[in-house]
Amino acid sequence: MTPVDETPKRRGLGRGLNALFGDEENFSGEETASGDFAHDAEPLGEGGPTSSGRRMIEISQLRPGEFQPRHQFNTKSIEELASSIRQHGLLQPILVRPHGDGYEIVAGERRWRAAQLAQIHEVPVIIRDLDDDATLEIALIENLQREDLNPIDEGRALQQLANEFGYSHEQVGEKVGKSRSYVANMCRLMELNPSVIAMVSDGRVSAGHARALLSLTQDQQEEQAHKIIALGLNVRQTEQLVNELQGRPAKKGKDGKAAAGKSKDINTLALEREVTNVLGMKVSIDMKDKQQGAMVISFRSLDQLDEVLHRLSHNPGRMAVRG
Repeated sequence: MTPVDETPKRRGLGRGLNALFGDEENFSGEETASGDFAHDAEPLGEGGPTSSGRRMIEISQLRPGEFQPRHQFNTKSIEELASSIRQHGLLQPILVRPHGDGYEIVAGERRWRAAQLAQIHEVPVIIRDLDDDATLEIALIENLQREDLNPIDEGRALQQLANEFGYSHEQVGEKVGKSRSYVANMCRLMELNPSVIAMVSDGRVSAGHARALLSLTQDQQEEQAHKIIALGLNVRQTEQLVNELQGRPAKKGKDGKAAAGKSKDINTLALEREVTNVLGMKVSIDMKDKQQGAMVISFRSLDQLDEVLHRLSHNPGRMAVRG
């Protein structure tokens, strides 16, 4: 007989976030013309933190959620939200659960941070008595449905959603409105070298660049990520770089020839960038072989052409670049 696995499994929510934010409970507070909720909203009452439904509570009673998947908060975005809250009040309530003598934020930490910045003393909340499993799933899904999550936080949250609840990538995708392949690609970012993960997280390297590096060793990933930043390589150039490191041929275009811009080696790309920076105009270098080729300088006006001719004829020293 096959032994029965009695290990308890995390359960799914079984209902969407809308049910948790729904209007099944009356909220007696009315919005004023400025968007603030009037102070005749339903009070907390003697039930204290265990009371459920919508309430207006002191912002000092809230604390950040333990299961918050977002590791970085965009300061500019929060400042913009704070400005809106100062004008219109906090229109969307924060989902919380009882915690000690206060409340823990389940969904809406950005709004809480912005409300603090706006110096709002009371905020609307929805109180739900949720266990850790439900809290984790809600926090993950609520954040994943926002567009400003950085690729690393998103990949980490998607992976956690799959691991904690035993979901397949397809099931995770259904919950957050993404395809199975999208979920799989984002989860793979967690396999990167930790230093590369940090570069993606702070925006120095894009998710597209990072995915191109995944087939390299951890040490190679870090080395090539620094090269991507230094040379300003785009994703296609990064793919070409990885192909060269692994001895793979360049990808072919529809005509069977090497796709334009992909056959250049890393040294040529570096030289293009350096001359472009010196001239302030786009420069393309195409090598026929190791000894000869052509350099094309693109200009947008006759004034730019006159400027480059002046530099070439009157100040050659400024044109020096490293060979």
